[in-house]
Amino acid sequence: MSFASVYADWQSDPENFWMAASEKIDWDQKPTRALTTRPDGLFEWFSDGHVNTCWNAVDRHVLQGRGQQVAIIYDSPITGAQSQITYAELRDRVAKLAGALQSRGIRSGDRVIIYMPMIPQALEAMLACTRIGAIHSVVFGGFAANELAVRIDDCKPDAILSASCGIEPSGVVAYKPLLDHAIEIAEHKVKFCVMLQRDQSPADLLTERDIDWQDFVRDAEPANCLPVPGSHPAYILYTSGTTGAPKGVVRPTGGHLVALNWTMKNIYNVEPGEVFWAASDVGWVVGHSYICYAPLIYGNTTIVFEGKPVGTPDAATFWRVIADHQVSCFFTAPTAIRAVKREDPDGTLIDQFDLSCLRALFLAGERADPDTIEWAMSCLKVPVVDHWWQTETGYAIAANPLGIEKLPVKIGSPGVPMPGFDVQILDHDGKTLGADQLGAIAIKLPLPPGTLSTLWNATDRYQSSYLDAFDGYYETGDSGLTDADGNLFIMARTDDVINVAGHRLSTGALEEVLAAHTSVAECAVVGVADQLKGQIPIGFLCLNANADLSHETIIQEVIQLVRDKIGPVAAFKQAVVVDRLPKTRSGKILRSTIARIADNQDFKMPATIDDPKSLDEIKRALETIGYPQTK
Repeated sequence: MSFASVYADWQSDPENFWMAASEKIDWDQKPTRALTTRPDGLFEWFSDGHVNTCWNAVDRHVLQGRGQQVAIIYDSPITGAQSQITYAELRDRVAKLAGALQSRGIRSGDRVIIYMPMIPQALEAMLACTRIGAIHSVVFGGFAANELAVRIDDCKPDAILSASCGIEPSGVVAYKPLLDHAIEIAEHKVKFCVMLQRDQSPADLLTERDIDWQDFVRDAEPANCLPVPGSHPAYILYTSGTTGAPKGVVRPTGGHLVALNWTMKNIYNVEPGEVFWAASDVGWVVGHSYICYAPLIYGNTTIVFEGKPVGTPDAATFWRVIADHQVSCFFTAPTAIRAVKREDPDGTLIDQFDLSCLRALFLAGERADPDTIEWAMSCLKVPVVDHWWQTETGYAIAANPLGIEKLPVKIGSPGVPMPGFDVQILDHDGKTLGADQLGAIAIKLPLPPGTLSTLWNATDRYQSSYLDAFDGYYETGDSGLTDADGNLFIMARTDDVINVAGHRLSTGALEEVLAAHTSVAECAVVGVADQLKGQIPIGFLCLNANADLSHETIIQEVIQLVRDKIGPVAAFKQAVVVDRLPKTRSGKILRSTIARIADNQDFKMPATIDDPKSLDEIKRALETIGYPQTK
């Protein structure tokens, strides 16, 4: 069956399409319909069905005779530890943890914050919550105390599951002091904390509040799976925005199960029993969808990787993991591949490993520049799919559906919209634009199952943030265009489209040109204020390890490249070389923060920044070209 016919089937009868997909899920009470429109105009999926996430992700595989299949592979190049957990072992561990939570009064609908590093117990905690209907909210391990406190006050958890520390290449990060301070400054007070002690840095426990993880589960009675309505929230995940209060994305249970299960074969083209690896963190949406839930729901083996693409120990670590564990499908962020490419521009480290098991590489989390995609395709000799989605959607809006039909690859495009997503390019007035016209990317309502249903305790904010801009559409916040064949091109966040003397230019298009230079490993372009032109672009360049040209030569060459490829209209005349770009921990470049520094505007230190010192480097680089300018 062609992808066009599958998409047409969804378009012609969305109800039947998703009801058919729901048959792949074990329901305690099957839904009678897929979509329900609520009185307030919002939507629910499979709301009259009853189902349990943990049963579908763990227990049913054991019941089907696959209990001895490995469910989780733990690989920590930082500590040198490796282990495996079978589905049967995972069921027993999760059931006891869930029972321990029940014994302390956690019930369906209660919230539990999970503040943990990349270890198997983080997944066990997520699954234990869903087993008893508790709503988990994972907060990136090591997140600042103030940001953790904000999330405590918003979702009001009864309990926090944590570990004594995380381990980074730079050293041990003690979580307990951060957790204690967050609880101290939060207005809402949690009832208890469960702490997993790690040998690298055990924590002192407060006897009146803290419980050792091993003591907590030792004598617990295993809990059974509790069915919940399809509309019941599986989790709350706070977006990693750099300004303003975080938004708690609510993921309903039924649609989450149906949609993620559908993606594993149709998009990623894997079979149950194969190894699927998403090199992300459980604190981000990729970690929720494709480290924990989707692989386990579908019956794959998933990898929990405690390491970095470079430095643990070198730029070969990804390829070692793929070869060691026979990974069929690999999913990571473009920034990770750029980091590897920067250290090993010729891909010589790849030749040390037998990667014949690998069938595809998927990229998401930010726009993948063509140079990075072409490098990966050339070195790995497998399809490289740049697919596009958001925390809010939970899975791909646009992709190349390898399990249905491998579509022609258009470098620079994440592919075509997937079933459930009617994507349109709109102008400021909400009118649909034609092919190759840059505009706001919006999705016609209703959003498909598995996407957010609202924001936690903030329905009005959900409406104003996503639904008010264009009547009948969800506003993605991204700008882009489609070509004549329906391929989508994501050019920038809407606020990253800059206006140069009346010409709207995409920073993504400019970055694509800069990245094509052979010496450039990674780059960013931001628009800064200019009295004459309104805004002008400035480029920030990170160079490959083997770059042999002078910085001045490279800068002049990329300026000429922009002039040749885009034209003088871009007014691109300034670039600087930096060693690193400021990013969030999920790999997104903090372009708006860079622009505010250049424009001499106040800015809030982004809570999600990976390395605050990278902003100091940006400041110094800007000073060399006269920024910030005096007013």
